[in-house]
Amino acid sequence: MHRFWAQQVFIFGILIFSLESSLCDSQKDVDEDRLMHPKFIEVGTSERILQRAGEDTNEFWLNQGKEFIRQQQTRKPNTNKAKNIIMFLGDGMGLTTLVAARSYIEAEHTKLSFEEFPYTGLSKTYCVDKIVPDSATTATAYLCGVKGNYGTIGVNAQVLRDDCQAMNQTEHHVFSIAKWAMDAGKSAGLVTTTRVTHASPAGVYAHTADRHWEADSDIEEYCGKDHGLPDLAHQLVHGEVGSQLKLMMGGGKSNFLDGKLYENGLRSDGRNLIEEYLQKSPGNTLVETLEELENLDLSKPQRLMGIFHDDHLDYHLDAVANPLNTQPTLEQMTKKAIEFMQQQREDNGYFLFIEGGKIDMGHHATKARLALDETKEFSQAVALARAMTSEEDTLIVVTSDHSHTFSVAGYQERGSDIFSLRTSDIDGLPYSPLSYANGVSYSKYFDVAKSKRVDPSLVLRNEAHDVFPATVPLADETHGGEDVGVFASGPWAHLFTGVYEQNAIPHMMAYAACIGDGLKVCDILSEYESA
Repeated sequence: MHRFWAQQVFIFGILIFSLESSLCDSQKDVDEDRLMHPKFIEVGTSERILQRAGEDTNEFWLNQGKEFIRQQQTRKPNTNKAKNIIMFLGDGMGLTTLVAARSYIEAEHTKLSFEEFPYTGLSKTYCVDKIVPDSATTATAYLCGVKGNYGTIGVNAQVLRDDCQAMNQTEHHVFSIAKWAMDAGKSAGLVTTTRVTHASPAGVYAHTADRHWEADSDIEEYCGKDHGLPDLAHQLVHGEVGSQLKLMMGGGKSNFLDGKLYENGLRSDGRNLIEEYLQKSPGNTLVETLEELENLDLSKPQRLMGIFHDDHLDYHLDAVANPLNTQPTLEQMTKKAIEFMQQQREDNGYFLFIEGGKIDMGHHATKARLALDETKEFSQAVALARAMTSEEDTLIVVTSDHSHTFSVAGYQERGSDIFSLRTSDIDGLPYSPLSYANGVSYSKYFDVAKSKRVDPSLVLRNEAHDVFPATVPLADETHGGEDVGVFASGPWAHLFTGVYEQNAIPHMMAYAACIGDGLKVCDILSEYESA
């Protein structure tokens, strides 16, 4: 009998222990959940948090959902043939950059100009040999329709980086949609805030085993003095594609001139390629300042080169702060570029590549404010291009080549300054919701000797060139490997929906414009009509 009750007590004890363990585990889960989703003390009044009147009501959000459906219902695919194509490239403009840029420009719920475009998709940016790509191999993908190796431009994956012999084999060369357009009788051109010989614009016209071979002296280091290979500046002036471009605007003057001819020249072959460009034809025109560009009669030049800096153009924030600035903005270059292309004598339409290249450079330096301001400038240029052209005959595609390790985190209040600091609940120090996974700014935010974080308020000065925290010390912040957005408006813009390889982009643009050797809507319509 005693044994029976002893057994019951033992069983009861096990039940109690199990229940307590379960309760402890449950409490542990609750505690962890609270840590993951903290309830911060609200800052400011409800008026500060509510960005739009009515956000605290059911009706506001229900009506917003209904309006979006109505908008989608009335949207009809545009199946016109695209006479013109404008491709905008926000270099390094990942999805997180778009999120932060909305707040930088106005507020979280607002949209950048191209986010108003009717069709969006995602492109996968990896290249043949690396998961995370660079701007060279991605330019080959989104302009030439073929993926290649990291650091190479306008060649297939048979060419490894710095392979001098393989680069010289024309069977490995691939051509961009700019050539496809010109072969169909259209004009083509490029605009960039970087050097015109930099990786992204070079994808329009070049074939190289190394993106850094912008001047002849760059190639000699790898391939010897008698290499016989054309550098990127040479290819822009004398190459098969570059020599036929109607328009070239950006920076990079130093790569076109010998150091003995020009103080900042980087060439060593005694040549002045800008003068050689001008001597090719009386109709070839050069402008070097905003004033010259604004005063130019665009009806006179047959070809137009605008070189506004020895190196890359200045960041917009630096340019506007400089009373001696003579450079045009991306928006100003875009305006003149479209006006010039619209009055080409052939009038068969055009392909125009426009790059906001310094978004990428701001991120590489962990200077988020510069990167976001460049994104704002880029958005304004896109808005202008859409306003200057017709959706009936002009396809505009906006995308990026790759992302960055940039992140937006930290449960900031609605309406707060995107650059504002929060406070850590572990070390009690402020932290920045904007940060990078790696980069040169690591040492400014972490005191290795004391093994503790540096107070970010001692680093951030609310200045254009503020550097933001980086987790891993690297000489330069790296790209990110996630997909990037694609935004399209105009003929056949609906093709750009879904998730696809980056190299599909030029094929879709070519399909809409009936250019190139691939699928073309004109061929399909002809087959349909003949049937």
